[in-house]
Amino acid sequence: MINRDFFNDLFVLEMANNHWGKLDRGLKIIEQFSKVVRFNNVRASIKLQFRDVENFIHKDFRNRQDIRYIKKTMDTRMNRKDLATLVEAIRAGGCIPSATPFDEASVDLCEEMELPFLKLASSDVNDWFLIERMAKTKKPVLASSGGTSEKDLDDLVTYFEKRGISLGLNHCVSLYPTPMNDLQMNQIDYLKDRYPGHVIGFSTHEYEDWEKSLSIAYAKGARTFERHIDIEADGRPVSPYCSLPHQIDIWFKCFQNIKKMCGNPGNSKRCCPNEEVEYLDALIRGVYAKHDLEKGAKISVEDVYLAIPLQKSQLSSREFMSGQILLKDIKKDEGVRIDSVDTPYAKSVQLQNRIQHRGV
Repeated sequence: MINRDFFNDLFVLEMANNHWGKLDRGLKIIEQFSKVVRFNNVRASIKLQFRDVENFIHKDFRNRQDIRYIKKTMDTRMNRKDLATLVEAIRAGGCIPSATPFDEASVDLCEEMELPFLKLASSDVNDWFLIERMAKTKKPVLASSGGTSEKDLDDLVTYFEKRGISLGLNHCVSLYPTPMNDLQMNQIDYLKDRYPGHVIGFSTHEYEDWEKSLSIAYAKGARTFERHIDIEADGRPVSPYCSLPHQIDIWFKCFQNIKKMCGNPGNSKRCCPNEEVEYLDALIRGVYAKHDLEKGAKISVEDVYLAIPLQKSQLSSREFMSGQILLKDIKKDEGVRIDSVDTPYAKSVQLQNRIQHRGV
């Protein structure tokens, strides 16, 4: 059975540039961001990048310094022992370890390290060698949609649905960094409408704000969120699309506030807090007698008028019904109480209790 809720309210923090391939730097990043995660009591994954570098790059091109992706991959590679150390540090920090495997051998490593879920990069959404290997693990997969075609996304969703594997889809713009006017937030609406039943998320590379885009994304229905993370250390420059610990702290706090502001799911009526009910009750008009009324008479709208304040046990404009029998005498300008008339409201313990305790 597909666990469709796996990615709900999950933050994915990707260690940018593979933490420059330095174990000590990676451990510092994990330590600092794990604290921010714990302080904000959120569910978060710290994500690594796995590549079988010796086979990922063709042997004739490994020394090409002029090809940026190749140079970065060679400069940031790590051995399995160091990667395992990072994974254990993520677990010890109270976060979920995950990885983006860029080749089939790296999926093997994800299984070996028992990572709970895998990330499929935007560039690999139609790499079926890699997708088929990831599907064999039966682990949940989170995919980013940046730069992909509709057909590629349709095929990916169909493939995972047929195999009963949880698939989350992130709206993503693959510009590093992404200006605010290129965020295309309405794509979240598109993904939700086209792929119902899948958790839709927001993977952002923006650099100008840590609150507005998250607020929009959550309000539109995104429920998993991804950002690159880094720290200022070792004289290394921090890329503009990366978030520092204090910025992720802002991000998390914004999320908690948005969740409160949005309230109940949009497919059900919210439960009103007592304070709101009491406030509205104070604005309701109560039912008052226009003239003296005798026990046994039928009461009608001509016999009463409405005015504030509403008093305790008094019927309001909401409950009054013509044709009810008076159970006792009521004097002019006296409130018509729940025990003064034969009303069905008196037969409901819950309604009776509410009417008796509201008002002044």
